[in-house]
Amino acid sequence: MQAKAVKEAFAAERTYLLVASKAKKPDNQPPELMTELHRHTSNVDEIREANRPSPLFTHLSAVSEGIVALGWIVEKRPGDFVTDTLGGAQYYGNKILKEYKDKDKSHVEYIQAYYKIFRSLAAYVKEHFPTGLTWNNKDGVDAVAALKQIQAGASASKAPAAAGGPPPPPPPPPLPKFDDDGPPPPPMPPSGGAAQGGDMTAVFEQLNQGSGITAGLKKVDKSQMTHKNPSLRSNSSVPQRSNSGSSAGRGKSPLPNKKPDSMRSKKPSRKELDGTKWIVENFENTQSEVIEIPAELNHSILISKCNKCVLKVNGKANAISIDNCNGLSILVDSLVSSLDVIKATKFAVQVDGVVPTLLLDQVDGAQIYLSSESLATEIFTSKCSALNVVLPPKDDSDEDSKEVPLPEQMRTVVKNGGLVSEIVEHAG
Repeated sequence: MQAKAVKEAFAAERTYLLVASKAKKPDNQPPELMTELHRHTSNVDEIREANRPSPLFTHLSAVSEGIVALGWIVEKRPGDFVTDTLGGAQYYGNKILKEYKDKDKSHVEYIQAYYKIFRSLAAYVKEHFPTGLTWNNKDGVDAVAALKQIQAGASASKAPAAAGGPPPPPPPPPLPKFDDDGPPPPPMPPSGGAAQGGDMTAVFEQLNQGSGITAGLKKVDKSQMTHKNPSLRSNSSVPQRSNSGSSAGRGKSPLPNKKPDSMRSKKPSRKELDGTKWIVENFENTQSEVIEIPAELNHSILISKCNKCVLKVNGKANAISIDNCNGLSILVDSLVSSLDVIKATKFAVQVDGVVPTLLLDQVDGAQIYLSSESLATEIFTSKCSALNVVLPPKDDSDEDSKEVPLPEQMRTVVKNGGLVSEIVEHAG
């Protein structure tokens, strides 16, 4: 089911690219241009969420994270966007590689093939649309009219021609297919002239040549080297780099986006007990109202995509897992095992009882308030920044709570043939 949704999402993006080749760029994006693409990409994610108990949930998650890359069509630096989005898929995909590398090679081949799709997409986009999708602004038609024309042409090409009637219009020109090695289509040329298409297969073949890729380069002798001849530098025709804001930020890649705003949909909020598992997801901007979860000893709690919310877990639960939340604050009584937090920003947790373990992965900005009962809590961090632990005052003292930052900087040296790492401490 998910594979079919992925295929339909690529087909919907193909239609969007065809519209861009025939239409002028609209001042305001008509919603109907993105309807099909948004529907199919959302379907990919919904299939993942509906199959959390599945043993292949990690596979479904990798696919769901990767499909977000199709949002490059609304980005100003689409190649970087695709590359950054692939990192989200690799977070889950690399777990698959690790788990199945010695068990079942078909799983390894599956995820590597999925990686290849988006690496090819990134190369294609960087070559043909380095600064964003181009439109036919010279002699293009209205975008909605172009969409209807393309949809009508697709319908006519599928339906049998009526006897005696005119032949159906020709099918639209080919656009990229990422499940074969065919050449991608050319972008719209700025001058309206013909443009040559690229071939991803040729790109990969060149990269695979290794050191042989430089065989065709011209050898430069010493008389042509500027560092050997100062006179050449004074006569150089190479223009000076502009100090404009655009060039100053040229080397910076945008932060990885979860999904472009134009492709996001508001999903219904959900707080539901499924057997012994609480599922809390899709709550937005509910700081004025505390979301309370009545927990029991055998309950696990899954919290996903809750932004700018306050949650309170009443009672002792087994474990809590938090994924993809922004601005979430949570109050916890006690847990049997651990509190796991993955991909969160501006996160805060207050522990009133005992939580044996906190596991933080890809957390940017967190306040961890520990009670006097939870001072034995173990905190494990990975790829985290700006984390602070607030320690309670000592008993029978007038001291205030103490905020202590968790270390981020490490120093590594080679000793006795091995690596020794230690925390960098700053005096002052």
